[in-house]
Amino acid sequence: MESSRTPTGGQGQGGTPLIGTKIRAPRLPDDYDGMAALWNEWLAEPTTAEALAEEDRKMYEQGKLHRNEEGKLAGYDRLRQVAEAEDGRLVGYSTIWRAPWTPPGMVNHFVLVAADAHGQGIGAELTRSSREWARAAGADTLLSECWDDDERALAFARRGGFETERRSWQSVLDLTDGQDPSQPEDRMIIERLEEEGIAFASLADLPPGEETLRRLHELCTSTYTDIPGFLGETMPYEEWLKWGLQVEGYAPARVLVAMDGERPVGICNVIYNEDSGGMYHEYTGVAREYRGRGIARALKLLSIRLALRAGARYLRTDNDSLNVPMLAINRRLGYRPLRGRHRLIATLEQGASTREGSGAGRTAAPTA
Repeated sequence: MESSRTPTGGQGQGGTPLIGTKIRAPRLPDDYDGMAALWNEWLAEPTTAEALAEEDRKMYEQGKLHRNEEGKLAGYDRLRQVAEAEDGRLVGYSTIWRAPWTPPGMVNHFVLVAADAHGQGIGAELTRSSREWARAAGADTLLSECWDDDERALAFARRGGFETERRSWQSVLDLTDGQDPSQPEDRMIIERLEEEGIAFASLADLPPGEETLRRLHELCTSTYTDIPGFLGETMPYEEWLKWGLQVEGYAPARVLVAMDGERPVGICNVIYNEDSGGMYHEYTGVAREYRGRGIARALKLLSIRLALRAGARYLRTDNDSLNVPMLAINRRLGYRPLRGRHRLIATLEQGASTREGSGAGRTAAPTA
């Protein structure tokens, strides 16, 4: 299985005391542009103010936290803060949150600081207030992530008590030459599967309506838990529609499905980024009993053809370092490895100093 909506890093740092910088709640919609600018110093796939606003429109209006039967924090809520410089520019952003499917007791934390504002204590102050919120809520664990080539951010996270829990990697397939990189033996897989009764279609080709979508939801959620490093619970249907399927850049024609009769047995959701002109593998998965037959590779091949027809500049994906089957498929098809990420975890009692902090990443869960 391949999931691309894992968190993808962040920046934060301690330094001299804040001078002339104000920590406050976001003022929306006015701050969306500044928040998008901060995201785009860090994101591999750029975002926009409009995309952030759309994510907020899909969010709950009021968080609801509680303790589960084991006394662990459950439910959902978030705290967002920005750092505003004297000139009115946003130079920092933080979000700390729980989604309904986040593991009990855990909160996700993300801090961004503008590159020209490092060393001023902005990340440390955003982290301090975020941890205060988490403690008051009853959280006991922090989850975060950091790019592996950002030594400053990683050192900052280590000072905050974080340890690497696992690694993941980005990879990209360059399509600027317009050529299909697959080999004849790869393309024969599709023909063989069709002879065996597996049909390939897009979501746009399937019968419209809730029944089709619920079958895809069942397929996706049954395969999510097989992704190395998967945490928490799977998303219920309505939340999966918002955060697992119909994400920014979604189109039914770009959701490729392998069908055995009326049953979907494989899926590859490819999203398009208008700003970069590239495409991104949102999710690729195959039902357990259908694995080992080449369905994932066939879906990848079809996604490459789709991207070439659309004139996409590249296809990008993310994979856990232990997702050996999908990494092997990507290498075979010509994907080039890029930088990776540390997934970081800490107990909340650690690193309480205001000179400590971390970075975490965006997920398909509500974060922005």
